[in-house]
Amino acid sequence: MDITRFHAAFFEESREGLDAMESGLLSLESGGAGADPETINVIFRAAHSIKGGAATFGFSSVTDLTHLLETLLDEARAGRRVLDPAAIGALLASVDVLRSLLGACEHGSAIDAAALAAARTGLDALLAGDAPSATATATSAVAAPDGGDWRIGFTPAPSLFLSGNDPLRILRELASHGELGVECLDARLPAFAEMDPFEAYLAWNLTLPVSVPRAAIDEAFAWVADDCELDIAAASATTTAAADTGPAKAAPAAEVAVPAGRRSSDNDNSIRVAVSKVDALINLVGELVITQAMLRQRSEHLDPVANEALMSGLVQLERNTRDLQESVMGVRMLPVDFAFSRFPRMVRDLATRLDKKVNLRTHGEATELDKGVIEKIVDPLVHLVRNAIDHGLELPADRRAAGKDETGTVTLSAAHQGANIVIEIGDDGRGLDRDRILRKAAERGIAMPDNPTDAQVWDLVFAPGFSTVDKLTDLSGRGVGMDVVKKNIAALGGQVEIRSRTGEGTTVAIRLPLTMAIVDGMSVAVGDEVFIVPLGMVVESLLPTAADVRTIAGETRVLRVREDYLPLLNLADQYGLPAAARDQGGDAPPRIAVVVEADGRRLALEVDELLGQQQVVVKNLESNYRRVAGVSGATILGDGRVALIVDAGGLAQSAPLPVAA
Repeated sequence: MDITRFHAAFFEESREGLDAMESGLLSLESGGAGADPETINVIFRAAHSIKGGAATFGFSSVTDLTHLLETLLDEARAGRRVLDPAAIGALLASVDVLRSLLGACEHGSAIDAAALAAARTGLDALLAGDAPSATATATSAVAAPDGGDWRIGFTPAPSLFLSGNDPLRILRELASHGELGVECLDARLPAFAEMDPFEAYLAWNLTLPVSVPRAAIDEAFAWVADDCELDIAAASATTTAAADTGPAKAAPAAEVAVPAGRRSSDNDNSIRVAVSKVDALINLVGELVITQAMLRQRSEHLDPVANEALMSGLVQLERNTRDLQESVMGVRMLPVDFAFSRFPRMVRDLATRLDKKVNLRTHGEATELDKGVIEKIVDPLVHLVRNAIDHGLELPADRRAAGKDETGTVTLSAAHQGANIVIEIGDDGRGLDRDRILRKAAERGIAMPDNPTDAQVWDLVFAPGFSTVDKLTDLSGRGVGMDVVKKNIAALGGQVEIRSRTGEGTTVAIRLPLTMAIVDGMSVAVGDEVFIVPLGMVVESLLPTAADVRTIAGETRVLRVREDYLPLLNLADQYGLPAAARDQGGDAPPRIAVVVEADGRRLALEVDELLGQQQVVVKNLESNYRRVAGVSGATILGDGRVALIVDAGGLAQSAPLPVAA
């Protein structure tokens, strides 16, 4: 049987296991797990699963290293070893090496022999330098009765091979603990012509010496506990309470990360699907949305009475299309914890390197975001968290001198706000130095208005190459980074802003669209062109009068909306449409004004007509043409025309600040 077809699932599940190990080890180090042995059990089972899968596929380097990890963790969960900071550090280093080994095995690249040797040396030193005590061994080991043997009845399910497991591997693991007696039972073996090479027919009666702990036997069968009939009993009648008969219960099956090809059961509630298949499905739903819009547009000229049944069917089609779109988009939605989960380890390592004490707090990890957005936001988040630790938080001595707790806090939070998600990275450090930023801006010749607001000053850090750091380090301070952060976020249709108070800390807020595939939009006409304004940013639409429009400094038009004057932008001018599509300018009232809001800033867009509300499929304009200022994408209308999607957030950010009445 070609088991290479199971490789992809093995690598994916192994990386999930490494994530679980890293999270558990960090929890143990911080004391968050307390004395709960289940955390160690989770870490052990993850290592055991990776070891078994690697052995099945012949990845010996992974198997050998996880065997050492498993030995150390087994002593810890048996109560014979305390995982002190040195042990946790060695285990975390081994997790890093395992990630590298998995990548090398997956892509057929060279193994980092030096890193592997260092990890093995660290684990060997721990195992050799802190041997289990005799007392602990006596209290924790579960042995068979004096003068007896363990007797094991092992009958695999016929489908055992399909789960990626090999009974011979289990027998070899048992034999590594002591002399193994083997009796093969072939009563289920059919005639040769009826044999299925993918089914398991043999069974075994096994014996092991009294010196083998019951836990070691349970662990050998942990992967196949649900795929076999298993009976473990003591040979003597004077058995200990632990040597009960019945199936092994070393590890709950639901918590064991079984390798690729794991058989389905009634308890399974999820399946693994390639992202490419999900993307293909989303593209088909997008085309369905376009087709539905085309049918709706074509039906607008039909007599609703004469075509009542057709119109009713089209309404039902629209409803079903929307439900299907929401369901399919939900498949791509993942909790933002997929991005947040990598930061505890990074914060730990950076804090150690910089001699700082840092506490990482996360909120809203269950908030869902499109998978594509999560993947692209990770790098900006990494840079912002590194900045918060490196530049934001003070050294413990400086914090004590300032009357603060010597342990600084970095906070990651996520929350939904309308059709967007807002991710904030905050720290309780020194805050931004306004005077220093202005001085650096003057040195670089960056123009600033008189008496700039704090928000205008903070925005200077996003200027290309801007930095207030005098000493260059390999962490930051090389004049690159924040401008790239803003560029990457803008490419996702998002915005970023900074809030800071001297001595209290800094918060960077990122606003992103929940999904980038299909959005609700308001279609508006400007001359002969149609534009789409994201509905989540639309506040209201107005029919202004001439008295509501003013011109400031001879060029900037503003629109009075109740108590405020908002910048008024003519979309025909913005996008360079022919003169016939423009109004008379000056203080002439716009035909219709659509008020949009982004990051607390409002802007009025001048349009000719409101055409309606509809779902639109977002097509990436940059990948098919080039980036256009004021445009976040394009879509295909029901009549086949292309309509640009207005980057309302970008226009609001570049517009003059609102003027109070």
